[in-house]
Amino acid sequence: MCSETYSSYNPNSPRRPLNLSTKPNWLATLPASVVSTARPKADSAVLLVCEHASRFIPEGLGNLGLDEAAAQSHIAWDPGAMAVAERLSDALDATLISQKISRLVYDCNRPPESDQAIRPESEVYNIPGNTGLTAAQRAARTDYIYRPFQSALAEAVKTRPQTVLVTIHSFTPIYNDMPRAVEVGILHDSDSRLADAMLAAAAKNPVFRVERNAPYGPEDGVTHTLAEHALPRGHLNVMIEVRNDLLANEAGIAAIATWLENLLTSALNELDGET
Repeated sequence: MCSETYSSYNPNSPRRPLNLSTKPNWLATLPASVVSTARPKADSAVLLVCEHASRFIPEGLGNLGLDEAAAQSHIAWDPGAMAVAERLSDALDATLISQKISRLVYDCNRPPESDQAIRPESEVYNIPGNTGLTAAQRAARTDYIYRPFQSALAEAVKTRPQTVLVTIHSFTPIYNDMPRAVEVGILHDSDSRLADAMLAAAAKNPVFRVERNAPYGPEDGVTHTLAEHALPRGHLNVMIEVRNDLLANEAGIAAIATWLENLLTSALNELDGET
């Protein structure tokens, strides 16, 4: 079970140096930084993001009350997504920002007000450690997981002359006992320029079954990162979802990464001059 305890925590107070005696016990088991940035000085306009890169749950949260199988499953992270993102970062010489903490602790692709930011259940699993949290407990996770990630991403966008925001995700082939035929989803919010160009390029070389806004769409709340960091500034953006059975081994990861590299490059060439 979850062991979150507090003495005096005020989420609205100015940020001070950490004093773990006045903060939730689980903060002592966080890594020094919850955000990883690879190739921070890369030349490419492409900025890669992997919000669900890790299944790490801080020890002080006791696996959120889940058994080991559930805590290691797709509900905790996007299997294979980080491996694809890393290959794309290398191939494109692109900065990659990723989250080191499981989305079960806080889903960094959701705003704090979303009931999906800290889920009490996911697919067929109840998550005891996310049930009945106080406002202070939710605020602590927001402040120490979500906000550092958003700050790192905002800084990366701000300091670049141009940004093409590309988020990398994976999804399970069977969800709530329903098989999913789509293999790659190209998702967008109100700005579909990059998604349109990628879908057009994919149609010319139909290696995978590719669909628009599948298996999720903006109506499901999955485009938060795009809406927060690209739409207000008019930056090209897209969210990519890959069915995770295609990422089960190195050969599959390499094939998807190469295909996505070519797809992105072709689409960006078509949109040359836009940001």
